[in-house]
Amino acid sequence: MKLLRVGPPGQEVPALLDSAGQLRDLSAHVADIAGAALTPAGLAAIAALDHAALPILPAGRIGPCVGQVGKFLCIGLNYADHAAESNMPIPSEPIIFGKATSAICGPNDDVLIPRGATKTDWEVELGIVIGKGGSYIPQAEALDAVAGYCVINDVSERAFQIERGGQWIKGKSADTFGPTGPWLVTKDEIDDPQNLSMWLEVDGHRYQNGSTRTMIFGVAHLVSYVSQFMSLQPGDIISTGTPPGVGMGLKPPVYLKGAEVIRLGIEGLGVQQQTVGHA
Repeated sequence: MKLLRVGPPGQEVPALLDSAGQLRDLSAHVADIAGAALTPAGLAAIAALDHAALPILPAGRIGPCVGQVGKFLCIGLNYADHAAESNMPIPSEPIIFGKATSAICGPNDDVLIPRGATKTDWEVELGIVIGKGGSYIPQAEALDAVAGYCVINDVSERAFQIERGGQWIKGKSADTFGPTGPWLVTKDEIDDPQNLSMWLEVDGHRYQNGSTRTMIFGVAHLVSYVSQFMSLQPGDIISTGTPPGVGMGLKPPVYLKGAEVIRLGIEGLGVQQQTVGHA
């Protein structure tokens, strides 16, 4: 299934994209694409509905595909070639940092460069949405904890991230720095999350062209690993790192200045498009 949320910010309606590409209203059956709706039982209940009988929703703004996110976690330097372009060593264990949940926005909402920013950058990433959750999840059972996957643009202000005391969360958490969606694609539709092509373009120039094949730590490893340090709950998101081609790694570096159009996508998970503005 492809689950999404449609409507103005803060007023999104839970929806399903049917096999014909029609938006179907789920609001009579679930309050939101969040929490209990993302558990195995919740997803099974949505799957059991007669999708063709659900009311059709008119096209409109697509919001972030998950609501009420409790934790927005990210994995740093999870592609060896991205670590190299960042002049950082390949990590021996996953690097975990957070983005503020207030950074989350719709996949096609404007990205706003924050005040005082000078090095705003892009990162196409595979997002894991937790469905079952728990603590100390064995790696062999980790995929059972996954509700599905989505596209994330881990927008980053490198000066805040690297030059302002070394705390990554400061460079990752500005409003609009977490475009998420367009859809949450349930895991049954993804044969292998470690074999998905991914790309990102700015003003039509393709900067990132990679695959989840080259992750250092795969989805199952990451879910299990993160759960050793904190419990995971339904609707938590783990953004799994980016392949090479970020602006910081180019020679010379290229950063967003405003008015650019960013397009990015992951095989089977849809496409995002953002126009860059200023806060």
